[in-house]
Amino acid sequence: MITSIYQLVSPSVFSVKYQQIDAQKGVIIRPDYMAICHADQRYYRGLRDAKSLAKKLPMALIHECCGTVVHDRTGTFQPGQRVVMIPNIPGEEKAGIYENYAVGSGFLSSGRDGFMRELVILPPDRVVAYEGTPGYIAAITEFVSVAVHAAFRLGAAAHAYRDSIAIWGDGSLAYVVSLVLRKMYPQSRITVVGLNPEKLSMFTFVDSTYLTTAIPEDFSCDHAFECAGGEGCAPAIENIIAHIRPQGTVLLMGVSENPVPIFTRMVLEKGLTLVGSSRSGRADFEKAVEIMSDTEIQRRLSSIILEDDRVASVSDLHRVFKTDMTTPFKTVFKWNM
Repeated sequence: MITSIYQLVSPSVFSVKYQQIDAQKGVIIRPDYMAICHADQRYYRGLRDAKSLAKKLPMALIHECCGTVVHDRTGTFQPGQRVVMIPNIPGEEKAGIYENYAVGSGFLSSGRDGFMRELVILPPDRVVAYEGTPGYIAAITEFVSVAVHAAFRLGAAAHAYRDSIAIWGDGSLAYVVSLVLRKMYPQSRITVVGLNPEKLSMFTFVDSTYLTTAIPEDFSCDHAFECAGGEGCAPAIENIIAHIRPQGTVLLMGVSENPVPIFTRMVLEKGLTLVGSSRSGRADFEKAVEIMSDTEIQRRLSSIILEDDRVASVSDLHRVFKTDMTTPFKTVFKWNM
């Protein structure tokens, strides 16, 4: 069976590659909806360093995707079944090590072709079925699973005092992390600290929000999540260290292309635990699918999704990436290639 793969060969340049796939192996899925991640944009716009681009490209983008099963010789899934796809490729299995950090693990759309294909073939354990969630929302399951993974990491690493949890950041990552924490830690007081009053006004499900310039002097939290990313990482981490209580756990989730200074004297003085949290695994996807089956969660998620017009040509691909540049949260589109 021949399938088309839409690869980015250089910044803003796509090319179609044709590949033979073995219909007798794995689950064959036709993508339905896709979502654009900041990492996709960095490749598309050439914002990675030249060495990284030369190493990664050509490559099909997109790692947030849902689809429909076309064929499955393993009998795990039925044709027509709606599924989400796990982009993580497990590496060395070792007790206590999460699959997304394992030595030798890989990731689709980061050195391996992502989901911008006519058909995708995956092992059954890289596929999770879902029901009752609209496709344009199911497209961001991978994104939600990243928040779920961070929430699980908090549960594994932090002490038992969880009266107050704070999130620094007001973008889509902060929004989804806050929403997942609200669901998984319903007894905790959730606070969001950000820069943009308009964005903060959307966090109506948390207990309180503060602008970074107006944090009360007596504000403190048991644990914190850094979801600012980029140039916002450094001031966010500085703020967290200043306001977190002794022996708190800090989940670092924002990606920075540059080194970030950390005031280690206060980290030591307070006995803080810093935890890096990135990507996700199958268990996180399964929990994300469960959470997203809640219609209230779906309503909340839909408020940060802009569904662009369908993609049926390479020119449409350029359009959605340009649309995403002006979208404050998540851009989703129907895949008709």
